[in-house]
Amino acid sequence: MIRTWILPLLLALSGVAHAGSFSLHVDAGGSHGRIDRQFAYDAGGCHGDNVSPAVSWKDAPKDTRGFALTVYDPDADGGWWHWVVLDIPLVAHELKQDAPELPPGAYALGNSFGHARWDGPCPPKSDGPHHYVFTLYALDTPTLALPEDTSPDQARTAITEHAIGKASVTLTYDR
Repeated sequence: MIRTWILPLLLALSGVAHAGSFSLHVDAGGSHGRIDRQFAYDAGGCHGDNVSPAVSWKDAPKDTRGFALTVYDPDADGGWWHWVVLDIPLVAHELKQDAPELPPGAYALGNSFGHARWDGPCPPKSDGPHHYVFTLYALDTPTLALPEDTSPDQARTAITEHAIGKASVTLTYDR
């Protein structure tokens, strides 16, 4: 059993402060943590609507100055980025479902499909369920000011350097 004083120490050493009640909610329509088909990709044999899910959060750490959101599938060969949104302003508390625009100042990087937007799940039929990790990072800066051609892996490095807290939700999808 980890003593109660060890966890904050480990978090401090990792560069991420204890997030307290910082929480993330992803409305992907499914029951039992499963993403509904409407949020799935619409190509490559997948027949979803490629609608981005509604994402909301609350109780960010007090020194938060901005946010970044990533959606990653660790089960895909080499991992697969579905969405990377940077420079989400402090005043934002949600990304609306299938929103045509991100909050002012926010922008998406190119994902593993090559698009600067949400692209939903489309795992191979033979793989079984894949896990989709939605992570919202509370940052110590209002902007990372990364070029739009920054890779998701490079962005993750910059994000973690400025993260003061994070909240995650993992959902599944299979065909």
